[in-house]
Amino acid sequence: MARPILAAIQHEGPMPAVLLIDEVDRADEEFEAFLLQVLAESAVTIPELGTIRATQPPIVILTSNRTRDLHDALKRRCLYHWIDYPDLPQAISIVRMRVPEASAVLVEQIAATVQRLRVLDVQKPPGIAEAIDWVRSLRLLGLDSLDAAGADVTLGSVLKYREDQELVRREGLQQLVDG
Repeated sequence: MARPILAAIQHEGPMPAVLLIDEVDRADEEFEAFLLQVLAESAVTIPELGTIRATQPPIVILTSNRTRDLHDALKRRCLYHWIDYPDLPQAISIVRMRVPEASAVLVEQIAATVQRLRVLDVQKPPGIAEAIDWVRSLRLLGLDSLDAAGADVTLGSVLKYREDQELVRREGLQQLVDG
């Protein structure tokens, strides 16, 4: 069965296929070794079928959240580009697009509060996905603005470790909300 990697290798064009390998750092080392052949040779070896080579090498995009370090051989075959968190106006725009029913006040408060959370010493700084989840959680509670009580009951939407939530509560939820 032609899954995405084989389909990208077999793609005949006229433009190259684009293959996205999302969060490659979560894959096992065997997959990483397999991916080396795809990147180095634009080919896939299947024991029952032999080696299948691309007539039009695919463009391969790898994403990583740095949950583990990738092998140097894999990194040598890649161009590196860091994508930072969006700035405040861009974050607001993204959250508004994903949760259009939320009030402008709530979206702006959450985007700004998430940025403040990122500078704290938390194990996992929240990303834009957590900001979207947080807005949705507050909306489910019927809230159109962020206050300390709402932040308290929905903190698990944005901070995924107990220690991170405890740190923020020690620092003060009202202070977090007020900025």
